[in-house]
Amino acid sequence: MTLTCFVTKSAFRNKRRSLLTVLSIMFSLVLLTLMMTIWRGFYIDKGSAQSAQRLITRHRVSLTNFMPAYYREKIRTVPGVVAVAPTQWFGGLYKDEKPENFFMQFGTDPEEIFKVQTDFKIPDDQLAAWQHDQAGAVADSALAKKFGWKVGDRIVIKGTIFPMNLELTIRGMFTAPQPTMTVYFNQKYVEEAIPFAKGKAGTFGILAGSAEDVPKVATAVDALFRNSPEPTKTESEKAFQLGFINSLGNVKAFILSICFAVVFATLLVSANTMAMSIRERTREVAVLKTLGFTRQRILELYVGEAVTVGLLGGVLGCSLAAGLVVAMSHVPGMGFFFAGMRVTLPTFILAVVVAGAVGLVSALFPAYHAAKVDIVEGLRYIG
Repeated sequence: MTLTCFVTKSAFRNKRRSLLTVLSIMFSLVLLTLMMTIWRGFYIDKGSAQSAQRLITRHRVSLTNFMPAYYREKIRTVPGVVAVAPTQWFGGLYKDEKPENFFMQFGTDPEEIFKVQTDFKIPDDQLAAWQHDQAGAVADSALAKKFGWKVGDRIVIKGTIFPMNLELTIRGMFTAPQPTMTVYFNQKYVEEAIPFAKGKAGTFGILAGSAEDVPKVATAVDALFRNSPEPTKTESEKAFQLGFINSLGNVKAFILSICFAVVFATLLVSANTMAMSIRERTREVAVLKTLGFTRQRILELYVGEAVTVGLLGGVLGCSLAAGLVVAMSHVPGMGFFFAGMRVTLPTFILAVVVAGAVGLVSALFPAYHAAKVDIVEGLRYIG
């Protein structure tokens, strides 16, 4: 019998205890992998090359404050700016208030929005049809698939912020690198119906000439309106998205604390299991020593058992987490939060390594203590 076979058989000698240990590690690793995936999605992934060239300008005080629409033309004069498109959140209801019917709705300029969102692809004929229909709209292809929309369909969005209903005709569908769950319509539709919305914008999307121009453009735009009644805050698209996350609190500390708590709890469970398992096999250690097994080989056997259990629980937990992330991206109300997130290979490997390391650390002390047991004392042990 090889060392590997011996370790594997010994690790699952007590099937019930081993199974419970694997399950506890598996569920812990599900949570750990989820937290690592969210961390990566928020703070490590930089997005596409095109998104790295985009900026968002908003009112410095709050997103709920409007800015004058004429800011757009002033922003165009800033060196490094390629295109500028205004956007205004509508925030209406489609069908009802159920989470599964929620999606984002933005009024914008059909002539320029896709010059800013250069990684959004839409057929030329559909874009032209939208540009010639003030009551038209374009929808994310993933959103259209969800609701079964087709080009030419009419949808009604009930206003909650603005006192009007949008009666829109789907003129096109765009495809984004990651699903955006968004409908864009012509902002003039709202401006002609709501006088106070005319000449105002919620945000401005800006396309810079290169990623290197982004910091300079942000500084120049904010300097342009620093002494205006409506000062601005301009930041990269990624920083703007993180602003929403940070509004919930110290998300970084929250994720890190969960990760450390999961690892510590898993370590305690694994250490307790290994201590019980090794203590029950004290006489077996004495027999192995009688047969010629050295202290080092006995240490390797017991540590190998713990690492095997840890790795198995880690692989199962990471696999379950990968499927869970995909499933959560389709859950109503959470789809946008997890849109584009996937358990990447580096995250998978790191989580499995953590599981193996937990098994290693949990077995070191009890295995070392067992390897030092005297043969005579071991044979006399009753437990």
